[in-house]
Amino acid sequence: MKKGFRGYFITGVLVVVPLYIAVYVVFLIVGFMDNILKILPAPIHPDTYLPFHVPGIGIIFTVAAIFIVGVFAKNFFGRAMIRLTERFMARLPVIRMIYNASKQFLETFFSGEHEGFKKVVLVEFPKKGTYSMGFMTGAAKGEIKEKTGLGYVSVFVPTTPNPTSGFYVIVHESEVVLLDMTVEDAFKVIMTGGLVVPAAGNAVKPMDVAAGDRAVK
Repeated sequence: MKKGFRGYFITGVLVVVPLYIAVYVVFLIVGFMDNILKILPAPIHPDTYLPFHVPGIGIIFTVAAIFIVGVFAKNFFGRAMIRLTERFMARLPVIRMIYNASKQFLETFFSGEHEGFKKVVLVEFPKKGTYSMGFMTGAAKGEIKEKTGLGYVSVFVPTTPNPTSGFYVIVHESEVVLLDMTVEDAFKVIMTGGLVVPAAGNAVKPMDVAAGDRAVK
């Protein structure tokens, strides 16, 4: 009887907790977007003309605003304004660093060169014989490539259970182990500390030079 109760309770937890977290995150995002509407003056605020507040309307406003900014940034005047803004940002010591880093990250992520980020790998980190899961972000470039030589790749090793922080390591491609699991499955493993591991598909294989070249292109 006790084992049966424990089994039912654990099953209920596995159903309720993920559902609660998902709903909580959605409401958190919706609430954040709705708070953005507070910057609007009353004459153009949606609540001024609607009989009641519509939850989530901030999301529509945010998406529309981003789209309009994108359209504006594509024309001649928009590009000129962006150049002026970037010059102004370059004069601010701390903000300049954050702005440039975030911009370069997004430009890399949304360009066609970010395919390497989709490769899930294992690297011996933080010491030999200890493997950490990470995401290959591409081949080493610039001064890093000049100092380390050919054949090195950049790998982001996220932390558990918060994968938004982590370590940036540069590893020779011969020491990188490619995994066949998807990025989504890798995040599940990382966020659960290995409690959730996808079923094995193809065998894990060491990365050779040819595979490394294909992965980072």
